[in-house]
Amino acid sequence: MRATEARIDTPLGPLALRRWGDEGAPPLLALHGWLDNAGSFDALAPRLARRWQVWALDLRGHGRSAHLPPGAWYHYVDYFDDLRLAIDHIGAERIDLLGHSLGGTLTSLFAAACPERVGALLLIEALGPLTTTLEDALPQLRRALDQHAAFAARRPLRVYLTLDDAIAARMAANDLSEPAARAIVERGVKPVDGGFVWSSDPRLTLASPQRYTEEQVRAMLAGIRARTTLVLAEPPTAYLPTAMMEARAAEVRDIRVARLAGNHHLHLERPDAVAEALLDR
Repeated sequence: MRATEARIDTPLGPLALRRWGDEGAPPLLALHGWLDNAGSFDALAPRLARRWQVWALDLRGHGRSAHLPPGAWYHYVDYFDDLRLAIDHIGAERIDLLGHSLGGTLTSLFAAACPERVGALLLIEALGPLTTTLEDALPQLRRALDQHAAFAARRPLRVYLTLDDAIAARMAANDLSEPAARAIVERGVKPVDGGFVWSSDPRLTLASPQRYTEEQVRAMLAGIRARTTLVLAEPPTAYLPTAMMEARAAEVRDIRVARLAGNHHLHLERPDAVAEALLDR
């Protein structure tokens, strides 16, 4: 199944989307992970298109969407504006959401904050954001301020001579197979003199200035009213330990948790199994 491209013009520059499936089917908006892009759903979306019209958004600063103006911060709450713009573009008052990693952070908190807008919530390797302790809150802010102030002095982006070189780098960085890395990289690079560079905004790699505590996150997750399916990798991803994820899931009133053998990019490496888990409700 071939995807079609769409674009949303905004005051801060365009947002790019990919779409699969029948225009008459109920919509599903998919949000990708940090430093990924809409291409990360290339394997999964055609399988989900049996039920939904699947829209995958390049979050701002990723893929083919615009970067923020110089001097701006990337803070996750700002992505909620883009999420709303995408929902309005699709034309849905109430929509099903799919999120992987960062995208799952966004969709789960959006479902909690705006329960009237979300029907089903499908999550892959995410339920709420990364957290901090009270003791690390101030050091976290200091790191972010220092990195933001020093950003202009950072080294230029690495240039990869060929697309295959960029794919090999992504395979090594994320323990991905070649097809999985290619799906992300082909949408995540741009040509320059001498080869290719990542199209994502380098400011995305700066430390976040603020994180919630674990107690705050669990309190917010209790606001989710959507029918929720959470797919987690087995063995667990290091920053998604089993005890933490079980405690978070316990706050969601209608949730089913599935564990599948694989790594953090399950939806790229095992799309059939992930699709079966998400469609089995």
